[in-house]
Amino acid sequence: MYKAPTDYWYLERIIWLIAGIVVLGGISLGLLVNKYWFILPMLAGFNMIVFAFTGFCPMAVFLNKVFKIEPRIKPVEREKQWRAEV
Repeated sequence: MYKAPTDYWYLERIIWLIAGIVVLGGISLGLLVNKYWFILPMLAGFNMIVFAFTGFCPMAVFLNKVFKIEPRIKPVEREKQWRAEV
């Protein structure tokens, strides 16, 4: 079983937290306030699909540029690991 490290808040962990808040908040507001709030979880899901195919995440760019939050594995290290495996 895989368990992600929880000793610090790295970029990917914060993105999962924000996505969960957006989805749960959108569903709750959609049920309790107005049906148009269901657009929020749809946008979050669309962003996850875009990320899966392109590797681009606007929230990651925002968090990295504004708050200087770093990913758990830096892109250069990830490429080195990938090349070593191939």
